[in-house]
Amino acid sequence: MIAQVVTTLHLDTQTRAGGWRPATWVVPLFALSAIVLVPWIVFIVRSLPSTHATSHWDIAWAGFDVGLALLLLGVAVSAWRRSPWLEGVATAAAALLVVDAWFDILTSSTHLELGVAIGEAVLVELPLAVLCFLLARDAERVLRR
Repeated sequence: MIAQVVTTLHLDTQTRAGGWRPATWVVPLFALSAIVLVPWIVFIVRSLPSTHATSHWDIAWAGFDVGLALLLLGVAVSAWRRSPWLEGVATAAAALLVVDAWFDILTSSTHLELGVAIGEAVLVELPLAVLCFLLARDAERVLRR
């Protein structure tokens, strides 16, 4: 049943002008999603506590880092193979690198942890994210031709 729903979605990949265009449902869906997120953000900022102890903290971070490592490997492989996947993989890797820097800094509990997190963000994560965004941009330009 799920396969039928997915296959019935039609992406209009060509307009009469000859350029790529997403299906008509894409813009309203994502715009509505962004709008709905605003009251949710206000709700969680007002209702969640500033601190929270949690189980499986180590597994959560390790899982995140496994995903990040796989994306970075995907960037390397798709760049090596000159694959059209490079644009998407590099963009996803850049996003996770920025998220990693953000959460490392915000979840630091000591001054030493904060210093290490800022150092990693400034020297490793954010420069690598910028490089990934540049790779994605260049891949998009090449694929456009």
